Amino acid sequence: MQRTSLVTLSLGILATGTSRAETLTADADFPGGNIIVERIEEEDIHVRQDLRDTAGYWFYWCFRVRGGAGRRITVHFADGGVIGVRGPAMSMDGGLTWTWLGADAVQGKGFSHQIPAGQNDVRFSFGMPYTQTNLGSFLRRHTGNPHLQAGTLCQTRAGRDVELLHLGQLAGTPDHRVLLSCRHHCCEMMASYALEGIMDTILSDNEDGAWLREHVAFLVVPFADKDGVEQGDQGKNRKPRDHNRDYDGESVYAATAALRKLVPEWGGDRLHFAMDMHCPHIRGSSNEVVYFVGMADPALWANTQAFSTILEATNTGLLPYRKQDNLPYGQGWNVAKNYGAGMSCSRWAGTLPGIRFAASLEIPYANAGGVAVTQESAHAFGRALAHAIRRFLNESPPTSEP
Repeated sequence: MQRTSLVTLSLGILATGTSRAETLTADADFPGGNIIVERIEEEDIHVRQDLRDTAGYWFYWCFRVRGGAGRRITVHFADGGVIGVRGPAMSMDGGLTWTWLGADAVQGKGFSHQIPAGQNDVRFSFGMPYTQTNLGSFLRRHTGNPHLQAGTLCQTRAGRDVELLHLGQLAGTPDHRVLLSCRHHCCEMMASYALEGIMDTILSDNEDGAWLREHVAFLVVPFADKDGVEQGDQGKNRKPRDHNRDYDGESVYAATAALRKLVPEWGGDRLHFAMDMHCPHIRGSSNEVVYFVGMADPALWANTQAFSTILEATNTGLLPYRKQDNLPYGQGWNVAKNYGAGMSCSRWAGTLPGIRFAASLEIPYANAGGVAVTQESAHAFGRALAHAIRRFLNESPPTSEP
């Protein structure tokens, strides 16, 4: 059951020519939902994001409004800084597809929107959520594909399965093994659409897919914080420990502990590439570009730059990418003091035998170099990433047999 707050207000309105009681409601009782509704006064909905076990402040929220057909609602957030540069995202089909309302919809700390007549169930969100429902659609789309195996990494504290996907060359010894992970910070949903674009390419009937299936075995963890994804948590700076600082000492979470055990056994000396996918902060020039987070190890940083050169030169996705936007270790927030609370997934992967590329990738929530980040554009950028992975690995000789 989702943790949620529900407030309703019954209004006598002649909405359809007959007098009847309309009920305006707001709630987060669905996968990925997050809101605390303080009160509703006529068409004014007063809310705040649920920070639950977050240390400090974060900005994720997602809720639905029912009974608002034909009305102009105004949503007031108790806190500022919770709406991105393209305004709120809206879905009118239960969260299947999303559009940005645009910055013009923003009013002060909140936003206003005229709900179309006949539309009595509308979702609004900071971003465009990607949950188990979305992953399930992907898996059904590829049912029966011999190059995809879906399993379970572990179970969460709440009893949910943490999905573990194997793609590509599933028999024999591949030239390369690749680890892809996502949602260590569960609210960073736009990265999931790019990850799906990579996976779709691996399974596609094109040159990239054919080469990757012949030469590469992929291990994919779509939801490192599965409970957080489904419960609609912030995830960033979670107490008692951030999932992406849980890769040293004794892991707090079952998923990180299981991954730390599995990957070295699975990868052997052929784990050559590991990428952990994220979204950055809410806004600002450094948070509105796609970039890789550099490692302290000079060899890994050099390979990140080499991969970035390939990606920039071959990027045919809808989102722009520039190698110069990468964040080297020792600059900005990428400094030692910000890792004092524990080791990240990419830093841990960078210590494994045979690794040539290990980095975190940051994909903005809404704006990338002036281009809108959407379900479609993020997915297309994932296809560009898959092509760059092929090129990088093809130009990096496989480990010889012992």
